[in-house]
Amino acid sequence: MQKSNAQQGNRSVSLSPAQGRVQPFARPSHLESTLTSHGNPDAMRTGTAGQRRLIRPDLNELKDSYAPKRLTRKQSPPEQTYAESFYYLKQMNTRTPMVVVLKDGEQLRGVIEWYDRACLKVNRSGAPNLLILKHAIKYLYKEKEEGNGRSPLSRSIRHD
Repeated sequence: MQKSNAQQGNRSVSLSPAQGRVQPFARPSHLESTLTSHGNPDAMRTGTAGQRRLIRPDLNELKDSYAPKRLTRKQSPPEQTYAESFYYLKQMNTRTPMVVVLKDGEQLRGVIEWYDRACLKVNRSGAPNLLILKHAIKYLYKEKEEGNGRSPLSRSIRHD
């Protein structure tokens, strides 16, 4: 009967009470590779193909996966979309006759010659050219849209 087993490197020894001495015994060959890869720290460090290795999760990856989710804010639209610039350039290049309606209701007709961040220069036929501050403009539209029912003044609101 065996009382204890001890491992020394790749060899196991057993103590027998009858004999009173240490006797080495041979391992079966099918267990040798399994025990070598698990029991021998040198085999684990080498990481050779076909041998099992200890897999330990990276703590930084775990931290990231269990971290509280931050709410991402919807990004605000850009301050400058250049839509106004595009519209003014198109009307200037085609020399489209425009109607500029001021906040007090006065209508000015002419062609936009140039624009700035704060003002428009309107060339008028038979009248002096005007420099109009943008904050004084209520809205503007193309003069040809006035007769076909598309201008803001000719639209009627129907309640059925």
